[in-house]
Amino acid sequence: MLVVMNPGVTDNEINEVEKQLKGFGFSVHGPKGNNRRIFRISGESDVDTTIIEKTIPYVEKIVFPHYPFELASRDYQEEKTVFKVGDVEIGAQKTIIMAGPCAVEGRESYLRTAKAVKEAGAHILRGGAYKPRSSPYAFQGLEEEGLKIMAEAREMTGLPIITEVLDQYSVEIVAEYADILQVGTRNMQNFRLLKELGQLRKPVLLKRGMSATIEEWLMAAEYLLSEGNNKVILCERGIRTFETYTRNTLDISAVPVAKELSHLPVFVDPSHGTGLWRCVPPMSMAAIAAGADGLLIEVHPSPKEALCDGPQSLMPDKFAQLVNSLKKVAETVGRTL
Repeated sequence: MLVVMNPGVTDNEINEVEKQLKGFGFSVHGPKGNNRRIFRISGESDVDTTIIEKTIPYVEKIVFPHYPFELASRDYQEEKTVFKVGDVEIGAQKTIIMAGPCAVEGRESYLRTAKAVKEAGAHILRGGAYKPRSSPYAFQGLEEEGLKIMAEAREMTGLPIITEVLDQYSVEIVAEYADILQVGTRNMQNFRLLKELGQLRKPVLLKRGMSATIEEWLMAAEYLLSEGNNKVILCERGIRTFETYTRNTLDISAVPVAKELSHLPVFVDPSHGTGLWRCVPPMSMAAIAAGADGLLIEVHPSPKEALCDGPQSLMPDKFAQLVNSLKKVAETVGRTL
């Protein structure tokens, strides 16, 4: 059971509430969160919970979640979560497109790509500075140099930037540059990393683990929310199945399911979800039709020469064509682009 406090409660008021809850015979855990202070209470008590709301003036509401992902669930918050990153509103009626190369490979190529995706209609720039790769011999990213290039691209285009954080040791430096921190599929259940990111005020995009159930994905989001960070984006990026033709199996059904269970915005990454650039346009349109709040699309000026994930990257002209097509799909389902 969750006891949600009124916004702006003081530490003294929090202490008073905790004392009263314990006096009613409950075991009290928390409070968690900096933006919203929330107690988890458990145990047996003869006190009707409605008395808590009536006798403690600082309590906004009491929530009885039906799912283990308490704060991420619609039980906790019926209305969808909407927040701003710069001038970009995440989770509202406008479908948001994050675009750019998988990895920042150099200043000139990245700035050229950033300019192209901005002109085509992208709202946020993506790019990897720290790259977790399956092979230790593959390109691992430019690290801080890559972050600096992305910051320069932000200055040039005016668009916010999103990049992946590799581990808890790189959180500080990535947070210094990025507007949104991305948690990759391999780190979805890196709970130490999630706890640290949860203590930041920076938005976090959480990719679904390659073998994770939807509940496990939402439980990972719960780690972020339970530490006080309510700016969380869920991202479906394909799951591992028996199919080998595509890189992963993009689970479009996860979009309406996640949106039914959770108030958090849901994005889709059709690039990693399929691994084939020809599949990116139809899967992007399908994602928006299914209710996705945004897309994460890889764009590279010369995919054949890319150091990372070239086969799934669109060239800038193909990306511009896709954006025009997506506008029509978004309008059909009552959204804008």
